[in-house]
Amino acid sequence: MFSNVLPEFQRFLISRKLADFKNSPFYAYRVNNFLSFLNSNQHLSSIDICFQKFIDQLKQNSAIADWQITQAEKAIKLYIENFLNGDTSLISPNEPLRSEQGQSCNCSDILNKMHDAIRLRHYSYSTERSYIDWAKRFFNYLIEIKGKDIMKSELSSQDVRNYLSSLALKQRVSSSTQNQAFNALLFLFNNVINIRLNDLGKTVRAKRGLKLPVVLTREEIQEVFKHTKDVNLLILQTLYGTGMRLMEVARLRVKDIDFTSGLIFVRGAKGDNDRSTILPEIIRPKLQTHLEEVKEMHKKDVDKGYGEVYLPDAIERKYPNAGKEWIWQYVFPSERLSIDPRSGKIRRYHISAGAIQNAVKNAVKKAGIVKHATVHTLRHSFATHLLMNGINIREIQDLLGHKNVETTMIYTHVLRDMTNAPKSPLDELYRDTYSNNHKPVSL
Repeated sequence: MFSNVLPEFQRFLISRKLADFKNSPFYAYRVNNFLSFLNSNQHLSSIDICFQKFIDQLKQNSAIADWQITQAEKAIKLYIENFLNGDTSLISPNEPLRSEQGQSCNCSDILNKMHDAIRLRHYSYSTERSYIDWAKRFFNYLIEIKGKDIMKSELSSQDVRNYLSSLALKQRVSSSTQNQAFNALLFLFNNVINIRLNDLGKTVRAKRGLKLPVVLTREEIQEVFKHTKDVNLLILQTLYGTGMRLMEVARLRVKDIDFTSGLIFVRGAKGDNDRSTILPEIIRPKLQTHLEEVKEMHKKDVDKGYGEVYLPDAIERKYPNAGKEWIWQYVFPSERLSIDPRSGKIRRYHISAGAIQNAVKNAVKKAGIVKHATVHTLRHSFATHLLMNGINIREIQDLLGHKNVETTMIYTHVLRDMTNAPKSPLDELYRDTYSNNHKPVSL
């Protein structure tokens, strides 16, 4: 009866012998009800509170027997503790605002309006979460300082100045974090509560100095690849071979790979701009084989009543059935189905950013590379190695999707340092000693 509900969770239960074939659909059904309850009660402060509220709701339903409640409790615990390995980050509701009495403050209406304002402008879900989180931290800061709930009429630009100063001086956050907080609060004040912060732009934004990117040599890139395999290797090769950003690869869809032209089209990238980049020849056969496997998984999802992928709002309205079409599926999908936090639908999302970051981190560690190399390091290496091959800076700018060529010019500094580094005067001082094969003079 419930065989189509959370099929991967059911297979997990059966394979680990946590439930038999007969009962696994009922466990999945209970978990599915709990996830729907979670999605409808994001004002609650934690998973534990949601769990207790959900069980209490079941107990109040006279049509549900005690053994069914026990079954629901066991199923939810198996889902969170075993299937998710205790990681509730993807299903946890947002943390509410707090007051000294532990109650939600009266800024909830402002946050709801902020949600609507962000979605009206079609910002990404990650931006939405980040902005809402900074707004909550800001309000909690004011509650702690003033000792009472904050009214809209009491907010001022000085509050923002004091909060950002606290971030910089007391919490010692980085300049990029401080600027992210400022951008969130600027959006809140300008677009939600209609208080202009134009006088704070130059005085609050943290100044960032010139930072040279970390770049791996070709030999180091090869070592990283040697310590990666399967899909993770394909993802890392795609990152390095195309110069795409982390989320650009994660959100890549089947329709955006043109094997005939040897191009990958990056849609809705930074600044909501589209561009094309190189499809490396070396990964084409492996990528085609991978897509065949993904297509088979998608077919199974569709057969079980799922298979619908997230689409941008305009496309979803214009083509309501496009979400299940093969061309719109993610090239690198998640291994599990999950609840869409906006629509509440059960979908197969793309691979998480954390999974890709961990793959790079583990490969760099196994390769014994002591540089602070991240996913973005592969993009930096792509640009630098193209420069070393004599590719024009303007062409590299287009491949990277930089708005200004000055941003791309940073790689010329890296290249200069790598190829034309001057000799140290210390080496010059002892040059004759080494050239004559004499023992170096002790310093």
